[in-house]
Amino acid sequence: MIKKLIITALLSLPVFILLSCLQEQKKAQITYTEEEILSESKKANDFFDNSFDAALDRNPEQQTFLSIKKDYDKWTNRSDSMALAENKIIEGELEYLRTNINFEKLDEKTKLSFRCFEFQAQQQISMFPWRFHNYPVNQMDGLQSAIPAFLINMHRIDSVSDARAYIARLNGIGPLFDQIIEGLRIRDSLGINLPKFVFPMVLDDCKNIVKGIPFDQGYEKSPLFEDFTSKVSSLNTVSYSEKNELLRLAANALVEVVQPAYQKLISELKQLEEHASNDDGAWKFPSGDRFYKAALYNTTTTDMTPDEIFETGEREVKRIHAEMREIIQKLNKKDDSLIWFFEFLRENKQFYFPNTPEGRKQYMTLATGIIDTMRSKLDMLFLTKPVAPIVVKAVEPFREKSAGGAFYEDPAQDGSRPGTYYINLYDMKDQPIYQAEALAYHEGIPGHHMQIAIAQELTGIPKFRQHGGNVAYVEGWALYAELIPKEYGFYQDPYSDFGRLANEVFRAARLVVDVGIHHKKWTREQAYQYFIRNTPNPEGDCRKEIDRYIVWPSQATGYKIGMLKILELRERAQKELGNNFDIREFHDVILTSGPLPLKLLSENVREWINGKKNQK
Repeated sequence: MIKKLIITALLSLPVFILLSCLQEQKKAQITYTEEEILSESKKANDFFDNSFDAALDRNPEQQTFLSIKKDYDKWTNRSDSMALAENKIIEGELEYLRTNINFEKLDEKTKLSFRCFEFQAQQQISMFPWRFHNYPVNQMDGLQSAIPAFLINMHRIDSVSDARAYIARLNGIGPLFDQIIEGLRIRDSLGINLPKFVFPMVLDDCKNIVKGIPFDQGYEKSPLFEDFTSKVSSLNTVSYSEKNELLRLAANALVEVVQPAYQKLISELKQLEEHASNDDGAWKFPSGDRFYKAALYNTTTTDMTPDEIFETGEREVKRIHAEMREIIQKLNKKDDSLIWFFEFLRENKQFYFPNTPEGRKQYMTLATGIIDTMRSKLDMLFLTKPVAPIVVKAVEPFREKSAGGAFYEDPAQDGSRPGTYYINLYDMKDQPIYQAEALAYHEGIPGHHMQIAIAQELTGIPKFRQHGGNVAYVEGWALYAELIPKEYGFYQDPYSDFGRLANEVFRAARLVVDVGIHHKKWTREQAYQYFIRNTPNPEGDCRKEIDRYIVWPSQATGYKIGMLKILELRERAQKELGNNFDIREFHDVILTSGPLPLKLLSENVREWINGKKNQK
């Protein structure tokens, strides 16, 4: 019976191939009128924007982030029932896209949007089964500190209505924290609990929020009450008595709702701490190996295996070390060993501002000056430049002890909020002066601010492409942005140039330690020792970074993988175009389509190269 089926299938094969070829020829012969292409492209773009707007309606916090005061008094629903409903919506949208939009009828720009939307939806659906394989409370971006930071940095108060919305959000923290606690319990039932070392940090964050007036009679207001008081005080058209009433309502909400919510969360965390383990990697999760591989694909948008990423990191560390030795030799140091020079940089006071208010002010002045200087030189590197301004701010005291060393927050699209480069100045020993230049380029210009502000300001593309992103593209660009200035005369101080390499080797080492922790079962101490041996970063910074990778599996791998892809694409373009290569045009190709998965980015660059060749 099996033989007969095989023979029949073989006899039918030539006919099948012939029919397939005829169908392909027929398909290739189909042409569409300009009106048909315009109509189908409009249909697709309307769908993309309707999808974005509907998702925005379900996410009050994202509305605020985009300076839309629609559900200004609400929090985003974080229940699992909402997550299930959200996944169903995405599945339905993907099915609609594939069955109701004719890809062949679309113009080229809309075809790219189709593929971006499809990729993004597929990623969200594929990661849905792993929705509990994370830590909603953590020392990096955990909700225990992200919620107050959101109110302080995102919730503007321009009217009494805005102030009442702020108070409503304070009153909503109770139900919101109930959802967070329920999520922690679900994770715990699955065997997913924070590593033991994280608990003291997140508990400290919680206690800092409910410290000071109106929670106790200290000399200082609590962070949220200080923020609300400051914002309400600036309402010039509101009477003194009405301001006092608003302050009374806010104080009541803080004492009656916010404090009990934090106390409840603290109690839950203390219970979880009792049975937390010292195992740090994602391998400890249920199906941890499968999850980590899915997370790597989600982060890098490539099919690289954990071992391939690990080996890439080792190769890059070795290459960068060789460049570091060249700088040490130019500095005529008595010892050209990396271990000696790393220790020299960690211990020598000339590389750090004092750990005082004056020292912090000096660093802020330096960082602002670096960005201002780079801004004045953008014309030689870029055709498209951002309109949105950027400011440098210190991380707020209530979260600086546990927060990362530096990060960026997007500007508001309506211009009401600038892009913000946050620098953590809790301990000045963690912010070497010699790394300040590279760090400012990464977080500010031409890094995150350049890329994100330009994406938001693009016209003629759907909203989801203006506001989307993937780690490999976003962080890959920012790391590449540290290198560009070197090629155009910046990093004149050899120590700053060494700082650039220090930042790059840090990102290369991340490939090694992220895979080491989550795939090879390295301990926290093993990962720390690898960093100390292979990077010059201060000990405190190394420990913070390792702790970051533990609670964000795979995230740190996107930087170097993305940078390497952009460099590969640039080298290809330079080789094929020769004297016809223009760095400004290349950067336009990278930046003016919005964030793309690396495969689609590669195709975009290929089309640009071919177009340039055809112009000759």
